[in-house]
Formats: sequence, structure tokens, C-alpha cells
Amino acid sequence: MLQYLKIKDLALLDQVTLEFEAGFTAVTGETGAGKSVLLGALGLLAGARTDKTLIRQGMDVVEVEAALYFEDPEEMNTLLESGGLAPCDDGVLVLQRSIHKSKMPRIQINGSLATLTQLQNLGESWIDFHGPGEPQKLFQERRQLQMLDIYASNESALSDYVDAYQAWRFSLKEIDSLERGERLDPDEIDFVQKQINKIDAVQVSEESIDALELEYTRMSSAQELVALASSCADGISGDAGLNEQLSTLVAHFETLSQLDPSCEPLMERVRSLLIELEDVGDEVGRLASDFDFDAESIEATTERMNLWQELRRKYGGSVEAVLNKREELAQKLAVQGDVEGVLAKKRVAAEKQEVALKARAKKITKTRTQSAKVLSAKAADLLQALGFKKARLEIEMVEHQELTEMGDSSCRFLFAPNAGQSLLPLNKIASSGETARVMLALKTVLAEADATPLLVFDEVDSNVGGEVGRAVGAELARLSGKHQVLCVTHLPQVASLAQNHFVVTKSQDEDSTTVSIGPIHLSRDKRLEELARMLGDRKSASALAHAKELLV
Repeated sequence: MLQYLKIKDLALLDQVTLEFEAGFTAVTGETGAGKSVLLGALGLLAGARTDKTLIRQGMDVVEVEAALYFEDPEEMNTLLESGGLAPCDDGVLVLQRSIHKSKMPRIQINGSLATLTQLQNLGESWIDFHGPGEPQKLFQERRQLQMLDIYASNESALSDYVDAYQAWRFSLKEIDSLERGERLDPDEIDFVQKQINKIDAVQVSEESIDALELEYTRMSSAQELVALASSCADGISGDAGLNEQLSTLVAHFETLSQLDPSCEPLMERVRSLLIELEDVGDEVGRLASDFDFDAESIEATTERMNLWQELRRKYGGSVEAVLNKREELAQKLAVQGDVEGVLAKKRVAAEKQEVALKARAKKITKTRTQSAKVLSAKAADLLQALGFKKARLEIEMVEHQELTEMGDSSCRFLFAPNAGQSLLPLNKIASSGETARVMLALKTVLAEADATPLLVFDEVDSNVGGEVGRAVGAELARLSGKHQVLCVTHLPQVASLAQNHFVVTKSQDEDSTTVSIGPIHLSRDKRLEELARMLGDRKSASALAHAKELLV
């Protein structure tokens, strides 16, 4: 849930820090007072795109910051860690965003710099906006199907289906490409085979290429290596080498130990040095001969290295790229050898994919059909409470002969607002006010399957009033049992049912205009005054009396 929100220099707002509670929060204020500032701040933190015009006049930067608490942060932490971000500390997610006039914008998530895409991905998990344009989405059949799938808990099954569908479509494209593809002539086949032979001649693998490059380096520096090894051998085993000098030193230590037996350990250590040095001398002497490569070995290694360099330039510069190219060329030859056989195998494989895909689609359609009946029935019941006494809402399933990315079915939301009217698609019968109430009814039912913690409603109660407004408020209050609900409203019937209440006020003088936001839910008198204002006159005795009746 949203716990804390700080806004600085956004539009007409100077600075405000707000603390939020769980449940239903109403935001009210006179028309044009700037209630959208609060929604704009939340939008910025959810990753909304914007420009620098929202920076308060005369200021250089707008800043918004929020803290959200998750009782069970596991899902959010998984999302954060997948983006390389720090997990929530004690279940708290901290979001910060600033937009400068002359500098790059800055986003921080839990103290780490982040991108707008990362902020948007998180936003999808913690907040859901339902604004004036939201009901229009209900007219789109694709959106209707998405809502039904959410209620049917089809997300996982649909994700698996989409993966399988894409694999099947890829197989069909491969088959089509083979069927329409050109056949290679003998010269082209010979060329492809020669490219494969070149790769095979190099014996491409990570280990063999490492060994080849090492051997080539040694051969390229053979003269210098032989000279250095010979010099080292002479310095150890030559006439005036270290062996000769250390032998003399050993003789001195032997005489010393005869005179003083306590020096025998030192003598043994010097003898050990002499033995070790003699071994080193022998090995470096053999090394010099090892570096003396014969002309045939040099030619073979150089030829193989040149061929490897050619392959690297041609096919991508890495062992993996060259091996992938060999596989591609080999497949090309295999197909040319038996095009019809390859096609037959791919067709059989594609048919098996299609059979499995149809089975998945059938299961998804079955859950959709079952859930459509429950969802439409529950939404219809809520519509009665929202003022539609004789309305009917049904979700009609539409079966498709061909598989699509969404399965083998879709749906249509049909609505009849009054008795005696035929069921028709929503976009052909519902007014804006009716559509808003249908959306609210559906959202209320869908909330049972929706895990988004914060639901934001912007004037969802527009075009309604009276008893219907009270019913809208009751449904929002009921929604707040499972979600934190924030609603911008002009209806006192709605605002009076909120547990928490913020008021937006606009002040003007000759030189400037400012907006302020503050809580009033801790003061019954202030709430009564605001409700009376919404009813028509904050100083009217009848309006205040009505406000008292609403604020139970």
C-alpha cells in the first residue's frame, strides 16, 4: 500500500508531504482546483511519460517520491531482482523521480539509479489507474477478453499457450520457406561443402583453437625463445655458471660443518639448492631444443592459423559463431540431399504441435466459458445496486475456426440497460455514464482476482448522482476491503463513505496561483464543511444537515 508521498514543484503545487492509510481515500476540491496534481505525481512514479512543462513556473526541477509497504514483498522482490535492483527493505519500496529543465531526468528505485522502463514494469504491479478514458477500453473486444482471462486466472495457461503458438508458427514458416526455396545447383553444393571442409580442417573447438594460438605464438617467437632458453641454460650449467659457483660454495659449507657440526643443516640446505639448480639447468636445456621447430611443423601450423583467421573474419570472430555457421551449412546440404524427406518430417512435427496447441486452446476456452457466466452474473447483480433495475449483462463466447495468438475463442460483452431492449455490444448501446458504471461493476468483481494493491479512480462517478452515487461509493468502500482505493470525486455521497479524505485547494492573488493538498479526515467539522460545499453551500444549514446525514 502507498504510505507516503512527497511532491515538489509540480504544476501549481509548491511542496507537500502526504501520509496515506489503508482503505478508501477520497480526494475532493472545487472544479479546477488541481486534483489532477496528485494523480499526476502517482503517474510519474508509475512510469508515465511526460515533458518539462509540468515544472512549476520559475522552478528548475519537479520531484516526486513515494514509499510503499508490502506485507508479503516476495513477488515485488523477484521483479526488482530480475531488473538488477535492490530488494525491499522490511517490505518497503522507495521510488523517486525528478525532471529537470536543463539536466537529464533521474529515477531511483530503492536508492539505485533506474530506467523509465524499469519504473513502468514496477508500476504495473503496484498501481492501476481507472480514469475518464478507462470505460472506452471496455468497448474493445481484446480488452474484454483480457478482463475475462484475469477473472478466469488464465494468465499462466495463456502464457504457455502463446509460447507454444509462436513455436508452431515458426515451424510453419520453416515449411513454407522450404516449399518456396530455391534448389542449389551442383556448383553451389560444391561451394558449401568446401566451406564445411575448411572448418573441419581447422578442427574448431575452444580447446583446439586455444592450443593452436599458443603453438603459433611459440613458433612466431621461436628464434627469440631458443636464444633466451640457451642463455638461461648457459647461465646455470656453463663454465662460469651458477652450478659451478654453487659447487664451490657447497665445499666451503662442508669444511664449515666439519669445524662446527651445528652448521650441518645449513650445508644440507645449500646441497638441496645445488640439486634443484642442476634440475632446472637440465630442463631449460631441453626447452631450448623443444623450441627448435622443424620447417614442416611451422608450415602446417601457419597454414591452419591462416585458415582460422579467414573463418573468423568471414563468420563472426568466435568459435561459437564458426560452429553455428558449420551447422547452418550442414543443414543446407542435408536439406538439398532430401528436401521432400525433410519437409515430411517438419510437417509431421508441425501437426503434432498443432494438435497439442488445440488441446491447450480448448482448456482455455473451457475456463473462459465457465468464468464468463459467473462474471456476468455477479456484474449484473452489482449493476442493480448501481441504478440499473432491469439491466442485463452477458458475456458471449465466440469460437474461431483458426487458432490465434489468444486461443480458439474470443468474447463480446453484451448489454441491455433497460427492460425490453435487446442485448447489444456495449459500444452500440451504452452512454458514457452507463459505461462508467458497467466498468465499475466489472472492476469490483475482477478485484477478487486482481492482486494490484493500489486502485486509483479518477471521477469514475461522473454522470451519476443521488442514490446511484451512494451505491458507487459503497462499491468503492467494498473494494477497499482488499485493496487500497484512491478516488477523485465530485460527489458528496461518494466522499462521505471514505475512511480518509484529502482536500485540494487553489489560492490566487494578483501575481500567482498555488495549489495545496491536505487531510481533513481527522476533523469531523472540516469534513462536514467540505461535504456541505459539495452539496452546494458550506454555510447553508440544510447543506450541513444533509452532510451530517451522509457522514455516518
